[in-house]
Amino acid sequence: MTMHTASALASPATAVPRKYVHKAAHSEVLLTSWHRRSVDEYTVTAQWPRTHSFYRPAQGLHDPMLFAETVRQTIPLLSHVAYDVPFGHHLIWEHFRYSLALESLRNSTEPAELVLHISCTDIERRRGNLAAMRLQLRAERDGQHLGTAEARFTSHSSTVYRRLRGTYGELHNALAAARPPADGVLAHLAGRRLPEDVVLSPTGRSDRWQLRVDTEHPSLFDHPVDHVPGMLLLEAVRQAAQAARTPFPAVAVGMKTAFHRYVELDAPSWIQIWPGENRDRLRFAVEQDSAVCTSGEVSLSAPVEALGLPSPSAQQTSASTPPGKRRLVPSSEVPTPCGDECVVFPRG
Repeated sequence: MTMHTASALASPATAVPRKYVHKAAHSEVLLTSWHRRSVDEYTVTAQWPRTHSFYRPAQGLHDPMLFAETVRQTIPLLSHVAYDVPFGHHLIWEHFRYSLALESLRNSTEPAELVLHISCTDIERRRGNLAAMRLQLRAERDGQHLGTAEARFTSHSSTVYRRLRGTYGELHNALAAARPPADGVLAHLAGRRLPEDVVLSPTGRSDRWQLRVDTEHPSLFDHPVDHVPGMLLLEAVRQAAQAARTPFPAVAVGMKTAFHRYVELDAPSWIQIWPGENRDRLRFAVEQDSAVCTSGEVSLSAPVEALGLPSPSAQQTSASTPPGKRRLVPSSEVPTPCGDECVVFPRG
């Protein structure tokens, strides 16, 4: 692949071409330019609109998943323009985490301008091609610290990917076998405005939901894929955390996620939440066919804290919750993720 410069790809006033961030819709592209600072160090700029068709602001704050999607877009961008990964290769997440400064998420009357300082480490090559890499990122918004993120991912040619995926690697067949989306929970319980944006279905329990997968969703399935996308899983974690905190709003200011297996489209999958090490953290797992596919921890904050107002205390939360209605399963009941005996196929 021919090496590009930031000006050749995009000016600060325009978006990076769609194919560099693996998006079909122009409106979904958040990155605007990139620049190489030194060997394996880069600066990428991005712009957040005042609102987004899916990642809408709420409680006067930008959606934290907008930050996660911004980071996700830097992975294919730098893979293609800086590390010569051909288009058509599959970039697969192994680990992903982020942490945000709540006050820097405040929405404003103008689009938010972001500068992302990125370092690429632990670079592995196979036969001269990029095989794996760790991306570390520090973000500023209008000159103020916004957050940090880290992603570890692998790169596979289409031939290798199809071999890893077997029959699931046939896109047409995978989509044809996809289950229709189940009925969702009430939108406000998941922190959403529109029913079609809900990715949780009720199970009769307050700590466990079925994953609701709509392969025709214009943002989560911006283009066809043969498995549940990683951003849909992150959204499910955020919605589950909000449902567990109902009636109080909660902002997912941090998340640590490990991807163990693909979540397929042809079988039901489940997301479960447990208490973390303190009241501001929750553990989670996504299961399918009795196997843990994704697991990790989400950190929460009350949105009023960004506005300088007192947040509900633990006592208020406990007092407002009817007995037996929102019990979270103790940590001792958390299923153990796959160990060394599992064949791990991480997904992105």
